[in-house]
Amino acid sequence: MPSLRIPATLLFMGLMLSAPAFAHTDQVTAGGFVSGLSHPIRGWDHVVAMVAVGIWGAYLGQPSVWALPIVFPSIMAIGGAMGVIGLPVPSVELMIALSGIVLGLLIVFAVRLPTIVAAVIVGVFAIFHGYAHGAELPNAAHPAVYAMGFVIGTGALHATGIGFSLLRAVRFGDVIVRTMGGGIFLTGLGFLTGVLS
Repeated sequence: MPSLRIPATLLFMGLMLSAPAFAHTDQVTAGGFVSGLSHPIRGWDHVVAMVAVGIWGAYLGQPSVWALPIVFPSIMAIGGAMGVIGLPVPSVELMIALSGIVLGLLIVFAVRLPTIVAAVIVGVFAIFHGYAHGAELPNAAHPAVYAMGFVIGTGALHATGIGFSLLRAVRFGDVIVRTMGGGIFLTGLGFLTGVLS
């Protein structure tokens, strides 16, 4: 029913952003699963790009709606491994800021690209986001468990973006979603110029 779309979307987004409860304390150590799960939401530069991937993938439709949220965390895990081993990667912060700018503009202008091209764009940015996560891995971390957490956290942000895209089904929804793209663009620009940090 159309009248339930907005409340259902808001409920979905709330569930995606809520923190899970764990009964065992070893899961909440500094380098454990919860630490990895929460890491992607600690920085707006990461949040906006990951939400943007979900919004843009949903806008592109099948198969991009599921392909992009699979490509991003998969390639991000590779970038994370590069960060863990200390492989030198130039311009990490620049590329993270550019991810918000580029993905935001793709949403603002409702750019339609073939899935393979969209996946390459998303995958390139994922390397740098993953590298930043890997380089920041706590010394006490359990790498596999931590990585599992941040891949799931990233997936939740993608799902949140897909949830936001559902607003396109309501009146003025397309304008709202494109405005979100503008906010993503401005956030990326803020990080690029140093206004945000």
